[in-house]
Amino acid sequence: MQTSRVPAAIDALLAILRARPALEEVAIVDGPTAVNLTSRRRIHIGWSPGAEQAVEIQQQFNAAGARTRDEVFSITCYAESRGGDKDMSFRRADAFDLVGEVEQAIRATAPNPVAPTLNGTVLWAELTAGNVLQDTAEGAVAGVIFTVACRARI
Repeated sequence: MQTSRVPAAIDALLAILRARPALEEVAIVDGPTAVNLTSRRRIHIGWSPGAEQAVEIQQQFNAAGARTRDEVFSITCYAESRGGDKDMSFRRADAFDLVGEVEQAIRATAPNPVAPTLNGTVLWAELTAGNVLQDTAEGAVAGVIFTVACRARI
């Protein structure tokens, strides 16, 4: 019995981003990763710095009879750009470019009208809230915490 579309949606989002040509030089990470800063550009799915949760989920019956449920959830994600330089403006812009690629990958377009369904795993998905992080402890680092909000029927 299926109790949630979260596992399938995360797997689909990872597959979509890993197949995107514009992200072929970017590490697409499933959840947190060990401390390895060799990858200068990363997108984490299901993780962000300091986060206590990977996904926030809510479910309820969608109609009388209790046969199916509506599920809404938000997948926590994090895009980061780092370098040994001190050019914060460049790193910040690069982090937002990474988030923009995620948004384009899940946005419906004429050639890809079903993109918001994450390969059919949800009814729709969209990029929503975000926060910007910046640090200069080991060169310029800029990151954007963002969520991919989804609605599904189970």
